[in-house]
Amino acid sequence: MKVRIPKHISIIPDGNRRWSVDQGLKKNAGYQHGLTPGVNVIKMAKTYGVEEVTVYGFTVDNCRRPKAQIEAFQQACVAMVELVCQESDVAILVVGDADSKFFPDELRPYLKRTTFGKPKLKVNFLINYSWKWDLLGINGGHVINDLKSKEISRIDLIIRWGGMRRLSGHLPVQSVYSDFFVVDELWPNYQDQHFIDALNWYQLQDVTLGG
Repeated sequence: MKVRIPKHISIIPDGNRRWSVDQGLKKNAGYQHGLTPGVNVIKMAKTYGVEEVTVYGFTVDNCRRPKAQIEAFQQACVAMVELVCQESDVAILVVGDADSKFFPDELRPYLKRTTFGKPKLKVNFLINYSWKWDLLGINGGHVINDLKSKEISRIDLIIRWGGMRRLSGHLPVQSVYSDFFVVDELWPNYQDQHFIDALNWYQLQDVTLGG
């Protein structure tokens, strides 16, 4: 059977707070433990020839959490972007409400796609993202052109860690025909085999895009 690699994979790295509780730590401690898994996912995507990866960082709704948790996931997202910048041959884009006080200033340079080396992989980070904010500019039915996230392509496969079966407001337009694979393990317990399992599962899906 010919291997069919999704062009665009999006990951929802959930379970950081639950992992912290399981480890007897404060809830905000888990975010830093998600950094290495994030870098490993990018490496796996490059290895398998994926063209684009989107990472769901944090949402506008997440910013209703306690201050210590907000600061922890803000810092983790900044660190994640900086680590991925060190990977060769990537083109990074950050998408989110940059007018909000919750948007990290360190990430403003990446509001325009920034290349490192000879880009083989586009990497998008959703930072302080909201589906309402994303759809706000739609006018007269020109959905794709008016999206705040218009530079992000349609997603073939979404992988969510942490066992939850929901999109949590994730890119509603680009996710319209996405296949959705759930990993029950919490994000800080990431293993490369999870990524491989998702690709193997994707081979079994009948991708028709409604046709």
